[in-house]
Amino acid sequence: MKSIVNDKILLTQQKLEEIEKELEHLINVERVNVIQEIKDARSQGDLSENAEYDVAREKQGIIESRIRELETIISKAKIIKADLGSSRVSIGSKVSLENVESGEIQTFQIVSSIDADPFKSKISNFSPIAQALLGQHQGDEVEVDVNEKYSVRILEVINE
Repeated sequence: MKSIVNDKILLTQQKLEEIEKELEHLINVERVNVIQEIKDARSQGDLSENAEYDVAREKQGIIESRIRELETIISKAKIIKADLGSSRVSIGSKVSLENVESGEIQTFQIVSSIDADPFKSKISNFSPIAQALLGQHQGDEVEVDVNEKYSVRILEVINE
């Protein structure tokens, strides 16, 4: 499964809420502030040599672009729901696995590329390890091919 399916963007409910919160902040705070900055810069007279005006207009462009981007994401969002109660790995699953050779245990959640945040143990469904795990079941031993091949055993699959 990809992060964009049938023109829909796959997101977790949590990520959608984060995006909606960011959009609300941009519209209700940042947009209002930059409009005031532009107004203040205009009041200084000649706009042809007004660096503050240029900076404020550039900032406004960035804010408006991000607002459009977030609105598009929200309009195309499809919430990822893991297969509740299933032991099959899917997008949205939290997975614990053990490196067969080293015994090292890792736990992470497989999410869409927009949701991915390795620092929060959320990996993209496009990552090599996620690609190897998707569709597999708790107890399976899977070969992962990154720079070199290694095997992992799926210890636990949590779909909630």
